[in-house]
Amino acid sequence: MTKPNLLFQFSAIMSVIVACNSGNSGSTSVAKPYIPVDKDLYAEILRMDKEFFDAYNTCNLEKQDSIYSDSIEFFHDQGGLLTSKTEIIAGTSRNICGKVTRELVENSVEVYPIKNYGAVETGMHIFHNSQDPDSKSDPVKFVVVWQHKNGRWIISKVISLH
Repeated sequence: MTKPNLLFQFSAIMSVIVACNSGNSGSTSVAKPYIPVDKDLYAEILRMDKEFFDAYNTCNLEKQDSIYSDSIEFFHDQGGLLTSKTEIIAGTSRNICGKVTRELVENSVEVYPIKNYGAVETGMHIFHNSQDPDSKSDPVKFVVVWQHKNGRWIISKVISLH
């Protein structure tokens, strides 16, 4: 077979492949609405989210400390990685208490079970600056890994994105 003939066959095959794959070019993919796999788990994680952030918003540091794992990993896109629960609580006391409150964006939370461990919660929230009530706050994403340990839920990992 000559090179021009081989090139022609390759071009013809590629044209057929492109034509077959372009049949869907007019349609767009749309994400399906989230439906919890486990509605009881979803409700439990939302309850724990509320419990933790009620403590956050009212500066109940003891409650927050009790919900964080002793081996917490807190990833903050601007602040980096913190692995000391003591430092996280001290930072909350210094930078959050009386200055910032958190509001969960309604219907933004998704919860996925993690077999033999717990659950992953993703969602969006807004932080309000209490010192400047007129400042604009945009929703930001978060991920929380909840561990079910000794009959209770604790936060083992946080990814905070701003």
